[in-house]
Amino acid sequence: MAAESQSGAQPRLNSLRHYNVVHPVDIETPPLTSPAPATPTVFREVKHFKKWVVWLIPTFVIINVIMFVITMYVNNCPKNSVSCIATFLGRFSFQPFKENPLLGPSSSALQKMGALDVKKVVDDHQGWLLITCNWLHGGVFHLLANMLSLLVIGYRLEQEFGFVRIGLLYVISGLGGSLLSSLFIQSNISVGASGALFGLLGAMLSELITNWTIYASKFGALFTLLIIIAINLAVGILPHVDNFAHIGGFLSGFFLGFVFLIRPQFGWVNQRYAPSEFRTSEVKSKFKTYQCIFWILSLVILIVGFTVGLVMLLRGVDANKHCSWCHYLSCVPTSKWSCRSEPAYCSATQTGDQLFLTCSSNGKNGTYTYANASTSQIQGLCSQLCS
Repeated sequence: MAAESQSGAQPRLNSLRHYNVVHPVDIETPPLTSPAPATPTVFREVKHFKKWVVWLIPTFVIINVIMFVITMYVNNCPKNSVSCIATFLGRFSFQPFKENPLLGPSSSALQKMGALDVKKVVDDHQGWLLITCNWLHGGVFHLLANMLSLLVIGYRLEQEFGFVRIGLLYVISGLGGSLLSSLFIQSNISVGASGALFGLLGAMLSELITNWTIYASKFGALFTLLIIIAINLAVGILPHVDNFAHIGGFLSGFFLGFVFLIRPQFGWVNQRYAPSEFRTSEVKSKFKTYQCIFWILSLVILIVGFTVGLVMLLRGVDANKHCSWCHYLSCVPTSKWSCRSEPAYCSATQTGDQLFLTCSSNGKNGTYTYANASTSQIQGLCSQLCS
């Protein structure tokens, strides 16, 4: 930061947003009535609008990729399954498409790595699964979609607001998504960073609202952002997509945005950073009244929401029993697909090197040549038989 000259430093707000933002103009020194030596103009960067070096979001991407590689190593498809995809990858090869169409591991491997399993959270008190599931992905397609979205959305947010606030927002939003998901989807495991990503989207919306006065094309920005959010939430009504994690993450990020991403009004910034001869006598407050109201209400809603949600989860409450229509928020059945997604269960009988399986959900039978099949191998075969 450059040192101030005796004539006073002039503030420059160095902030470029994804949307058009109105910033205070540089204050020009009026022409002198008598000749005087020229004084070089010195600019100061206003800390409330400074640009941050982006490193946390790329680090998150790297961590997610590493976790996927480790999951595939643990999965070891050639050892635990009858058939695999891309066998040239060895133990990193993928499960069959019928079992996992996303090019990824088996459900048993994801459970070993920390997928969200409500029974383990409630009965075995493994609460950390609410966090670990956000760093796992069901397949290559799942990982690529989420990481590209994270780079596009998260890069600008971290550049504008710094790694501390965006890091907390990402992790807490992921927790909020896992929490709502576990209250409604209790028969299947859940993985993915989608809850945290929707939290960033929600924070972008609340940031636009709470900092409304600094935007130029505010209505255009709001309309565009609402369309993007609506499209992403609409995708969640497809089968095998955990839209409750999306909704929970979005709501968490939306309220967190009012708390973490609030900016001071420009009148206060000019008054604080402008040279004394250019300051107005009117005292400006740092934040507008509506910003403070949003901040307080959002903080209360977050504390109450997370507290009530955790209490309900640990007591084993099934939210579907209290909301008969809420399941349509995650999947809408049509003639093209069904929303039934119960986990696969099979009865198994081993006779010599012959393994006989019967799927409990559709009644299909299968015979496999497999001597001394392990539990993970039987589960993989069962998933293919019941699909």
